[in-house]
Amino acid sequence: MRLKAGEDAKLFDLVDIFDKKINLEDYRGKKVMLSFYRYASCPLCNMRVHSLLSEYDKFQEKGMEMIGFFQSPKDSILEYVAKQDAPFPIIPDPKRKVYKEYGIESSLWGYIKGGMIKLVKMMKALKNFGMGRMEGNKTLIPADFLIGSDLKIEVAYYGNDIGDHIPIEDIYKWLD
Repeated sequence: MRLKAGEDAKLFDLVDIFDKKINLEDYRGKKVMLSFYRYASCPLCNMRVHSLLSEYDKFQEKGMEMIGFFQSPKDSILEYVAKQDAPFPIIPDPKRKVYKEYGIESSLWGYIKGGMIKLVKMMKALKNFGMGRMEGNKTLIPADFLIGSDLKIEVAYYGNDIGDHIPIEDIYKWLD
């Protein structure tokens, strides 16, 4: 079941890829973006992480923290995503427990649409990030949640296809 703006964020207490304890409750008083990705070698997911990294300092200046989730195990995330040296926590969730709490969905049409119809974007992602092991649910669709300092969801963005995340401009609008 999809979450909506105004609902409480689902709390979690987990360990990131560097064995650091990440508890959403510790982010109370800060704005947070939670991003749910597909699997660690997903070229579109890695392209999105790259674009967020280019904005990271500006996000920090505006008081936003970020936490990413991948359905891959820790070793795979370290092999693929960690190459980008993200300064924010990335949490492995291979059993998709938190994905389920946040209502992250699968869609065969979203898989086809994201990979074939958005061919130019996919080709750019493949060129820059390559393709590795596909792990977990291959038709999983990304989602982003913008969470206020009171840990209430202010924006729930469920992607329409495997490469669809909340636009960067919308994140800035939310922060301003």
